[in-house]
Amino acid sequence: MLGIDTNVLVRFLVRDDEPQFEKARRLIRREVVAGRRVFVSQLVLLETEWVLRSRYGLQKAEIIKTISGLLDAADVQFETEPAIEEAIFVWKEAAIGFADCLIGAQNKRLGCSATATFDVKATRLPGFIVA
Repeated sequence: MLGIDTNVLVRFLVRDDEPQFEKARRLIRREVVAGRRVFVSQLVLLETEWVLRSRYGLQKAEIIKTISGLLDAADVQFETEPAIEEAIFVWKEAAIGFADCLIGAQNKRLGCSATATFDVKATRLPGFIVA
């Protein structure tokens, strides 16, 4: 399995730099043809969401569709996929960022009784409490 960095994933998704898109596509294809999956860590996913939103101006619905498509891809393995799925589910209806949704979901999966925060908006999410 080969881990990919944010810049490889973003180039593959947005295809705004054709030479780098081709390199990313070939790299991913090489792994898939060899029967291996590519690995996307939570850090890479968080950074990718931020880049798609802040640099490329994608709206929440577009980002959700993009991440959901990656989750459905058999050739991509995510770090703690169930936490990502839960975070996407919560984020669809929440007026809070994806990062907070993922932090809460991951902490819950790791056995935390709650996630303490100073962010008042985040305390509206299930599993968050005021610090």
